[in-house]
Amino acid sequence: MLNDDGTLAREGSLDRVAAEFAPVVAAARARIGETFGPARLHSAYLYGSIPRGTARAGMSDLDLLIVLREEPGPADRAAVRELEAELDGAFPQIDGAGALSAGAGTVLSELERHDLGFLVACLCTPLLGEDLAGRLPAYRPTSLLARETNGDLELFLPRWRQRLAEAPAGRERARFARGVGRHLVRTGFTLVLPRWGDWTSDLDEMAEVFAGCYPRWADRMRTAVAVGRRPERADAAVLGMLVHDLGPWLAAEYRAVHGVKAPRP
Repeated sequence: MLNDDGTLAREGSLDRVAAEFAPVVAAARARIGETFGPARLHSAYLYGSIPRGTARAGMSDLDLLIVLREEPGPADRAAVRELEAELDGAFPQIDGAGALSAGAGTVLSELERHDLGFLVACLCTPLLGEDLAGRLPAYRPTSLLARETNGDLELFLPRWRQRLAEAPAGRERARFARGVGRHLVRTGFTLVLPRWGDWTSDLDEMAEVFAGCYPRWADRMRTAVAVGRRPERADAAVLGMLVHDLGPWLAAEYRAVHGVKAPRP
């Protein structure tokens, strides 16, 4: 959705959180505050389907961003993993909890301006602390934004091939499949983002926007949507197609159209 001036509007709101997910969000807010405290915690955010009001009980995950005053260290990252496990175990209405962590300086840095900065300014809903969106620029659907948000697919492909070869099972396999499917859909969408001129986080809409520009690959991208939504149904052949076929083509096309994401330390 665009603002009147053509910049990308912020999606999501606490008002859109469905009643069944309200206890999850309240617990996340409380546990983040207890874990890090005001001396270490700068701010915390909710993003994904829950603040967009599209989450489905038992199928959607909880997505959080925790911003510390200083860069997170090993103890901080361990605390985040514990927090994820605690929330995931306490609430059956979510299928996993994932929390990113970063320092406020990193979020506001030039290097992260069109990646973590964009995430905060346009895709995140504030939970705690100062909202860093007020210190970030307005964003437009440009090739720069496409490159810096999703121009690193080629870095993921070797890891995915290795994980696929290891044949993960059960819930671990489902989480791997869901991550692959959603990553490919988002990358396909941002490949054509400047042509479409707007933003959506709906996987089906992302795939259809992509399909309008790359009809030859439309069915494979729709399969990626299906895997992202119901990963437990993805068999080895489907995952192989995503990792060995759609993924390499998409990475090469992305490089040709937008270039490669700036390297991170």
